[in-house]
Amino acid sequence: MENTLAATAAVRAVLARRMDEPGALLPILHELQDTLGHIPPDAVQEIAGALNLSRAEVHGVITFYHHFRTEPAGRHVVRICRAEACQAMGADELLVHAQQRLGCAAHGTTKDGAFTLEPAFCLGLCASSPAMAIDDEPHARMTPQAFDALIHETQGLQEAKR
Repeated sequence: MENTLAATAAVRAVLARRMDEPGALLPILHELQDTLGHIPPDAVQEIAGALNLSRAEVHGVITFYHHFRTEPAGRHVVRICRAEACQAMGADELLVHAQQRLGCAAHGTTKDGAFTLEPAFCLGLCASSPAMAIDDEPHARMTPQAFDALIHETQGLQEAKR
């Protein structure tokens, strides 16, 4: 209940600040994503009403852009580049390996909530592909073995914090 109240308050605060801006929908969605880590499905109606849009229009924008999520992400977000240069250098195989290693599909979260796996459409490391990022920290020239090592290291850091 507390999380729902906090999310509702956040949605209302963002709407109060931004609803009169031209083209306010994307800035509102970005700020909510940044603030809450996701865009709660319950917020769609309130956003639509404030902007005089239909729920379908707001939902369509949320689902069109891969950046937005409607559920909280895991404690760590793993993004694997899906752009052409990375695909040419083995990103498809890396993504398959990541899905097997983490036990979740792209756009999914591991059962323990530790990792969310997302495709990215250019991390700016084209000359060092395939590339990935963990929690926005870029890693280049990735192999399945290097992926496993980074995941293991991240899990170890997570354990050390407990």
